Parts: sequence; C-alpha cells; structure tokens
Amino acid sequence: METLFVFDKRNYLDCQSAFRGPRNREYYTGDYTIEPASVIDVRADRKAVGPCSIIRLRSRTRLFFRRSWTHIREDATDVAVLWFVKRGRLQVSHQCGQTVAKAGDFLVTKSMTPFSVECQPGEDSTHEVLHLIVPMHILRRFVPQDVKTGFCVPAQGRKFAIAERILTDIFEDAGEFREPVAQVLVDSALSVLSDAMKDEESSSPQRQTLSDKRLHDVLRFIEVHLSDPKLSIATVAKGCGISPRYLSLLLKAHGTPFSTLVWDKRLKTAGQWLTSSKPGEASISEIAYRVGFKSPAHFSRMFKREFKLSPRQYRTAGLPQSSREPQALVVDGGQSRH
Repeated sequence: METLFVFDKRNYLDCQSAFRGPRNREYYTGDYTIEPASVIDVRADRKAVGPCSIIRLRSRTRLFFRRSWTHIREDATDVAVLWFVKRGRLQVSHQCGQTVAKAGDFLVTKSMTPFSVECQPGEDSTHEVLHLIVPMHILRRFVPQDVKTGFCVPAQGRKFAIAERILTDIFEDAGEFREPVAQVLVDSALSVLSDAMKDEESSSPQRQTLSDKRLHDVLRFIEVHLSDPKLSIATVAKGCGISPRYLSLLLKAHGTPFSTLVWDKRLKTAGQWLTSSKPGEASISEIAYRVGFKSPAHFSRMFKREFKLSPRQYRTAGLPQSSREPQALVVDGGQSRH
C-alpha cells in the first residue's frame, strides 16, 4: 500500500497538482478542489494490482472533481471507477442527469464521458469510499454490456458484499498475497460484480430450467470424478439420479457426446497441469493417472493427437526458461539421453 496524498489546512490549496500521486500518474486529469473548512483532513491510500488500483479515500470536508471534454482530449484515459460508498455520499452529475450514491451504494463512473462528483461527509462528518480503477478493456471482459456513468444500485446483496470483501482484503494485505494471486482475486471480484450488476439490471431474471439443472449436475459430477478411469455414462447417470438414455439425450442437446466431453476435459486439464507445474513436482505419468488415463502411453498418444506436441514438449514450451528440464535427445521407446 502507498499513500497517494494527504491534505490538511497547510497544503490543501496544492491539491490540484498533487491529487494524482507522487508520480502524477494515478486517476486521470480533471479539476480537483477541496472546500475550505474549520477541519480539513483528506487522505487517499492506494494498492496497485497489475493495471488496476484499489483506493481508499477518506475526508472530513467536501471534495469536488470535474472532468470535461477538454480533459478527455488531453489524456484520453479510458478507465472505469467502481465505487463502494462507505460513509457520506457521492453526488454525480453526468450526461444523463444526476445520481446520488449514499452509504451502502455501489456506483460506476467512466473517464471517457464528462462528469462531476461532489464527495459529501455524512452525519459523523466523514466521507469514505473504497474504489477500484479498472482499464475499460479489462472491465469489458467481465461486463460486456455497456455500463453508463452514474450506474448506481444499493450494494446490500451478498454478491456485492463478497466483491467488496475481496477488494478490502487485497487492499489491507501486508504482503502475504503474491502479485499473481492478487490479480486472480481482483478478477474474481470483477466476475462477482458483473453477476451482481446483471441481477440488478434484470427485473425478472430467467429461471433455470430442469434440464439446465440436470446438465449442471452432470458437468459437476464429471469434473469431480475426472480422475476415475472407470468413468462412464452409467456411473455418471447413477451418480446424478437419471437414466443413461436421458443423460445421452441431455448431452446431445448440449452438442457434445459423452466420450468427447470427458476426453476433451481430461486433456485440457492435463495441459493446464503440465504448464503450471515443474517436472519435479508432478511427473507426466502422475498427471496421466490423475486425469483418468489408464496408462501414460495412451495419454501421450491422445495428447499429441490433440495438441500436436508430446506432453514433454508441451510442458517445456509452457514453462519459464529457468524452470525447464535440461535439453534431452528423444530416442526410440520414449527414453532420453542428455
């Protein structure tokens, strides 16, 4: 975590030149002002996770920010800010009107449309928000629908609470999360937020049909029992409480025969395992057995047919240089000479 800025009575007039942090690269350009008051106490702390930033802003006086078309033409920064209002409220003026977000609300603003924000302290004379700054090209991976500046909903549901908790935990982390783990957690929070926003936008969400539920049960059963070499239509049908014939019809409607579904899943899982583990952590034979193949030779044949590379070649291509095995000459019988 790093401090972006701290303003009080001594330096609040410098806020316009300092609100973007010590290297002047956080947020985006705009007109930033702090209301003169008997108490001025404004602080923003930031945790960077890849291209995203989680920022906690606290203030005991009103703050104002305006981004115009002139600012947009100056820096063309295309990001969204996802706000969780903790205390006080935000009053946002935008092209579609005005939005007021109170404590407990979730709000979205976007940098490529003009808007202005007034941050107002609440009854306890404090304003506090936690917000995530996300480049739009990343947000669109999770929220494909167009979200307008001023989108605001009560963040009382469980999904919003989970996303906020994930972001808070990342923000407060003292270094236990490695960068790749923190990025996965941010992606998870965005996925949950996307689902929560879809729920809010749909007043009558489509109910899951019985066949959808059955298919979900089947796919889950296959996932859990993927390492069982005896996995079959009969065992899956029995485990899901349906007939083999109904299972076949269900998968036919899904567009994938049972054998194709299982073998594709096994090979893709093996591929992920090969590229995420070092040779000393999991041998190719061990991976073959753990994804349900009866023999490493059968696994190697099917893997090469699917990926055009042997499991060993696939692993070597996917690992960082420092983690690769010494180069080996492969000879007949699959043995190697160094």
